[in-house]
Amino acid sequence: MDPVDTVAALRHAFDTGTTKPYAWRVAQLRALRAMLVEHTPEIEGALHRDLRKHRDEALLTEINLVVSEIDTVLRHLRQWLKPKRTSVPMLIAPATASVVREPLGVVLIIAPWNYPVQLLLDPLVGALAAGNAVVLKPSELAPATSATLTRLVLASLDTDAVAVVEGGADETTELLKQRFDHIFYTGSERVGQIVLKAAAEHLTPVTLELGGKSPVWVDETTDLHVAARRIAWGKFMNAGQTCVAPDYLLATEATAARLVPLIAAATRHFYGADPRQSDSYGRIVNDRQFERLAGLLPGGADGAGTAALGGSTDRADRYIAPTVLTGVRVDDPVMQQEIFGPVLPIVTVAGLDEAIAVIRAGAKPLALYAFTESDEARRRILTLTSSGAVAFNVPSAHLLVPGLPFGGVGPSGMGAYHGERSLLVFSHEKAVLSKPLHPDTLAIAYPPFTKAKDALVRRVLSKLR
Repeated sequence: MDPVDTVAALRHAFDTGTTKPYAWRVAQLRALRAMLVEHTPEIEGALHRDLRKHRDEALLTEINLVVSEIDTVLRHLRQWLKPKRTSVPMLIAPATASVVREPLGVVLIIAPWNYPVQLLLDPLVGALAAGNAVVLKPSELAPATSATLTRLVLASLDTDAVAVVEGGADETTELLKQRFDHIFYTGSERVGQIVLKAAAEHLTPVTLELGGKSPVWVDETTDLHVAARRIAWGKFMNAGQTCVAPDYLLATEATAARLVPLIAAATRHFYGADPRQSDSYGRIVNDRQFERLAGLLPGGADGAGTAALGGSTDRADRYIAPTVLTGVRVDDPVMQQEIFGPVLPIVTVAGLDEAIAVIRAGAKPLALYAFTESDEARRRILTLTSSGAVAFNVPSAHLLVPGLPFGGVGPSGMGAYHGERSLLVFSHEKAVLSKPLHPDTLAIAYPPFTKAKDALVRRVLSKLR
């Protein structure tokens, strides 16, 4: 079925009320949960074929994260969908006012390749909970996962209201020509601009979950051994192909000198002396990404600094070792792009003032991390920088908190989801006002405005102020 027919069929399902009943929404969410649980080994296998992702990492960061999101939504959905009463001003009393959450219609979800299960199905949870018909576009760069999810979704969910369109840029371009009621895109800033321009043709609202250079600040007040382990985990998970991974590290020269060998020790503990032999360490998704990342290493076309850890590559295996670069300057090429790979540049600064200046000089990041026990340092980081999220003493883990919005700011994205916000992303909050015809208390606002009415209006308003 071509995109025109696909969207038309879904719109018919939505317009005839298929997706709106609470029972339908709950049934779809439960079916999606069962699909993930019953087919966990199959999904883990697909992720391993695409990204060499270990099954435990696949379970923790992809499958279980979506299952947890479904459980949260199922637990609270009835309450979240109740109309919310709000007060009315005395001038129009008696009256009742409320906010009703209604589905938007037909929505498009476009997922990336780095977490191809989580970032396709997590937004789907919100779209189904809100009562929408949905087109899913999995990433063609994770072909095994795309094929597996397409088959499982179409076998598990209501295909009158949920469709999957596989393919590459051509198929995505055709999809973007259609009129949707919302587009949810996760991926690069470059493609995000394309999505936004296409959406503008139909005035379609868009959620963009992008990326950017997420910094991590480390100072001497923290436990550097623990900080090193957590930084190595957050950076090298999924071979660094994580939008909220620490992109670069800021520290004083003294702190950096102590930290580098600790990160190296943590990395050896995680992946052994040769990470190439570890089944816990992934691979770069394709040759194009491999070449880009290899070019950022010392000796590469855009290389900078010195490899204090790692630096080795194997093109045939798309392997890039967990790498820490020292001697990097803020104007080096590695600092001018989101790295999105297992390369961690360390930029030394005089102190927190300079670190904040470096952060503020760049685009607003998706996340900002700080390892510090100083209340003053935390306060300054919170108040003097802007980012999608701030996390102290741990990278990436804010994604696991359903009550926290996940999203960027400025170039790192627009809009946020998770928990109740996933429902809100795919809902319209409709204002509803009801006022009885009698008594007609609006008479005070009707023309003609006589002297007597003028005096009455001003006396009434003075009492309300």
